[in-house]
Amino acid sequence: MKGIIFTEFMEMVEDRFSEDVAEEILELADLPSGGSYTSLGTYSHAEVLNLVTCLSKVSGVRVEDLVLAFGEYLFGRFADVHADFFENVPGSLDFMMKVEDYIHIEVQKLYPEATPPKLSCDRINENEMMLHYASHRPFAPLAKGLIQGCAAWFNETIEVSQEDLPGTGPGTEARFHLVKVA
Repeated sequence: MKGIIFTEFMEMVEDRFSEDVAEEILELADLPSGGSYTSLGTYSHAEVLNLVTCLSKVSGVRVEDLVLAFGEYLFGRFADVHADFFENVPGSLDFMMKVEDYIHIEVQKLYPEATPPKLSCDRINENEMMLHYASHRPFAPLAKGLIQGCAAWFNETIEVSQEDLPGTGPGTEARFHLVKVA
Protein backbone atom coordinates (compact mmCIF):
# COMPACT_ATOMS: atom_id res chain seq x y z
CA MET A 1 0.00 0.00 0.00
CA LYS A 2 1.35 3.42 -0.93
CA GLY A 3 2.86 5.47 1.84
CA ILE A 4 0.67 8.48 1.16
CA ILE A 5 -2.16 6.67 2.98
CA PHE A 6 0.09 6.30 6.03
CA THR A 7 1.42 9.85 5.97
CA GLU A 8 -2.09 11.26 5.60
CA PHE A 9 -3.37 9.06 8.43
CA MET A 10 -0.65 10.30 10.75
CA GLU A 11 -1.36 13.90 9.68
CA MET A 12 -5.03 13.39 10.56
CA VAL A 13 -4.10 11.95 13.95
CA GLU A 14 -1.84 14.92 14.70
CA ASP A 15 -4.47 17.38 13.45
CA ARG A 16 -7.52 15.91 15.18
CA PHE A 17 -5.88 14.49 18.30
CA SER A 18 -2.29 15.63 18.91
CA GLU A 19 1.33 14.93 18.10
CA ASP A 20 1.56 13.14 21.43
CA VAL A 21 -1.25 10.77 20.45
CA ALA A 22 0.46 10.13 17.10
CA GLU A 23 3.69 9.22 18.89
CA GLU A 24 1.80 7.06 21.40
CA ILE A 25 0.06 4.97 18.76
CA LEU A 26 3.29 4.51 16.80
CA GLU A 27 4.92 3.16 19.95
CA LEU A 28 1.93 1.01 20.90
CA ALA A 29 1.63 -0.46 17.39
CA ASP A 30 5.22 -1.82 17.35
CA LEU A 31 5.29 -1.74 13.54
CA PRO A 32 7.65 -3.72 11.27
CA SER A 33 8.47 -0.47 9.41
CA GLY A 34 9.10 1.34 12.68
CA GLY A 35 6.36 3.80 11.70
CA SER A 36 8.71 5.86 9.56
CA TYR A 37 6.69 6.49 6.40
CA THR A 38 7.30 8.37 3.17
CA SER A 39 4.49 9.18 0.76
CA LEU A 40 6.24 7.30 -2.07
CA GLY A 41 7.11 4.22 -0.02
CA THR A 42 5.15 0.97 -0.02
CA TYR A 43 4.04 -0.66 3.23
CA SER A 44 1.82 -3.48 4.42
CA HIS A 45 -1.82 -2.47 4.78
CA ALA A 46 -1.79 -4.40 8.06
CA GLU A 47 0.20 -1.53 9.56
CA VAL A 48 -2.52 1.06 8.98
CA LEU A 49 -5.09 -1.35 10.40
CA ASN A 50 -2.89 -1.74 13.46
CA LEU A 51 -2.54 2.05 13.78
CA VAL A 52 -6.32 2.54 13.63
CA THR A 53 -6.82 -0.12 16.30
CA CYS A 54 -4.23 1.54 18.52
CA LEU A 55 -5.82 4.96 17.96
CA SER A 56 -9.15 3.50 19.02
CA LYS A 57 -7.59 2.16 22.24
CA VAL A 58 -5.88 5.47 23.02
CA SER A 59 -8.77 7.78 22.06
CA GLY A 60 -11.79 5.69 23.04
CA VAL A 61 -13.32 6.31 19.58
CA ARG A 62 -14.71 3.23 17.84
CA VAL A 63 -12.58 1.82 15.01
CA GLU A 64 -15.51 2.14 12.57
CA ASP A 65 -15.90 5.84 13.37
CA LEU A 66 -12.16 6.46 12.97
CA VAL A 67 -12.10 4.72 9.58
CA LEU A 68 -15.06 6.77 8.32
CA ALA A 69 -13.47 9.97 9.59
CA PHE A 70 -10.19 9.05 7.90
CA GLY A 71 -11.96 8.38 4.59
CA GLU A 72 -13.63 11.79 4.75
CA TYR A 73 -10.35 13.46 5.66
CA LEU A 74 -8.46 11.59 2.94
CA PHE A 75 -10.90 12.63 0.25
CA GLY A 76 -10.42 16.27 1.23
CA ARG A 77 -6.66 15.87 1.01
CA PHE A 78 -6.88 14.17 -2.40
CA ALA A 79 -9.10 17.02 -3.59
CA ASP A 80 -6.52 19.57 -2.42
CA VAL A 81 -3.57 17.77 -4.01
CA HIS A 82 -5.30 16.68 -7.24
CA ALA A 83 -7.58 19.61 -8.06
CA ASP A 84 -7.25 18.77 -11.76
CA PHE A 85 -9.35 15.62 -11.23
CA PHE A 86 -12.30 17.87 -10.35
CA GLU A 87 -12.26 20.13 -13.38
CA ASN A 88 -15.65 20.21 -15.12
CA VAL A 89 -17.16 17.67 -12.71
CA PRO A 90 -20.57 18.93 -11.58
CA GLY A 91 -21.21 16.65 -8.63
CA SER A 92 -20.22 13.73 -6.44
CA LEU A 93 -21.95 11.00 -8.41
CA ASP A 94 -20.34 12.28 -11.61
CA PHE A 95 -16.97 12.25 -9.87
CA MET A 96 -17.40 8.67 -8.65
CA MET A 97 -18.26 7.58 -12.19
CA LYS A 98 -14.76 8.61 -13.32
CA VAL A 99 -12.70 7.11 -10.49
CA GLU A 100 -12.07 3.67 -12.01
CA ASP A 101 -11.54 4.59 -15.66
CA TYR A 102 -9.66 7.83 -15.15
CA ILE A 103 -8.29 8.40 -11.66
CA HIS A 104 -7.16 4.84 -10.96
CA ILE A 105 -5.51 4.78 -14.42
CA GLU A 106 -3.61 7.95 -13.53
CA VAL A 107 -2.61 6.46 -10.17
CA GLN A 108 -1.20 3.40 -11.94
CA LYS A 109 0.77 5.63 -14.31
CA LEU A 110 2.37 7.40 -11.35
CA TYR A 111 2.78 4.26 -9.23
CA PRO A 112 2.94 1.18 -11.49
CA GLU A 113 3.14 -1.17 -8.48
CA ALA A 114 -0.03 0.31 -6.92
CA THR A 115 -3.09 -1.94 -6.71
CA PRO A 116 -6.09 0.33 -6.21
CA PRO A 117 -9.46 -1.24 -5.51
CA LYS A 118 -11.80 -2.03 -8.38
CA LEU A 119 -14.87 0.17 -8.57
CA SER A 120 -17.81 -0.19 -10.88
CA CYS A 121 -20.69 2.23 -10.98
CA ASP A 122 -24.19 1.77 -12.27
CA ARG A 123 -25.95 5.11 -12.58
CA ILE A 124 -29.65 4.50 -12.00
CA ASN A 125 -30.72 8.08 -12.58
CA GLU A 126 -29.42 11.60 -12.03
CA ASN A 127 -29.57 11.24 -8.24
CA GLU A 128 -28.99 7.53 -7.66
CA MET A 129 -26.15 5.09 -8.19
CA MET A 130 -24.95 1.63 -7.21
CA LEU A 131 -21.20 1.45 -6.58
CA HIS A 132 -19.43 -1.89 -6.27
CA TYR A 133 -16.13 -1.97 -4.37
CA ALA A 134 -13.69 -4.91 -4.50
CA SER A 135 -10.14 -5.12 -3.16
CA HIS A 136 -7.71 -7.60 -1.66
CA ARG A 137 -7.54 -5.18 1.30
CA PRO A 138 -10.37 -4.88 3.87
CA PHE A 139 -11.08 -1.22 3.21
CA ALA A 140 -14.77 -1.11 2.25
CA PRO A 141 -15.41 1.00 5.39
CA LEU A 142 -12.72 3.43 4.21
CA ALA A 143 -14.46 3.55 0.81
CA LYS A 144 -17.66 4.61 2.59
CA GLY A 145 -15.75 7.42 4.28
CA LEU A 146 -14.31 8.49 0.92
CA ILE A 147 -17.84 8.51 -0.55
CA GLN A 148 -19.05 10.70 2.32
CA GLY A 149 -16.00 12.95 1.90
CA CYS A 150 -16.77 13.28 -1.80
CA ALA A 151 -20.35 14.32 -1.08
CA ALA A 152 -19.13 16.86 1.48
CA TRP A 153 -16.57 18.27 -0.95
CA PHE A 154 -19.31 18.84 -3.53
CA ASN A 155 -21.53 20.26 -0.75
CA GLU A 156 -24.13 17.56 -1.34
CA THR A 157 -26.10 15.28 0.95
CA ILE A 158 -25.98 11.64 -0.06
CA GLU A 159 -27.63 8.76 1.73
CA VAL A 160 -25.24 5.81 1.66
CA SER A 161 -26.31 2.27 2.40
CA GLN A 162 -23.74 -0.50 2.39
CA GLU A 163 -24.22 -4.18 1.68
CA ASP A 164 -21.17 -6.21 2.63
CA LEU A 165 -20.32 -9.00 0.20
CA PRO A 166 -18.15 -12.07 0.91
CA GLY A 167 -15.18 -11.05 -1.25
CA THR A 168 -11.89 -12.53 -0.06
CA GLY A 169 -12.67 -11.62 3.55
CA PRO A 170 -14.54 -9.08 5.68
CA GLY A 171 -14.40 -5.57 4.25
CA THR A 172 -12.93 -6.60 0.90
CA GLU A 173 -16.10 -6.28 -1.13
CA ALA A 174 -19.24 -4.19 -0.78
CA ARG A 175 -22.08 -2.71 -2.74
CA PHE A 176 -23.03 0.87 -1.93
CA HIS A 177 -26.41 2.35 -2.78
CA LEU A 178 -26.06 6.12 -3.11
CA VAL A 179 -28.98 8.52 -3.24
CA LYS A 180 -28.35 12.24 -3.58
CA VAL A 181 -30.98 14.04 -1.52
CA ALA A 182 -29.63 17.59 -1.61
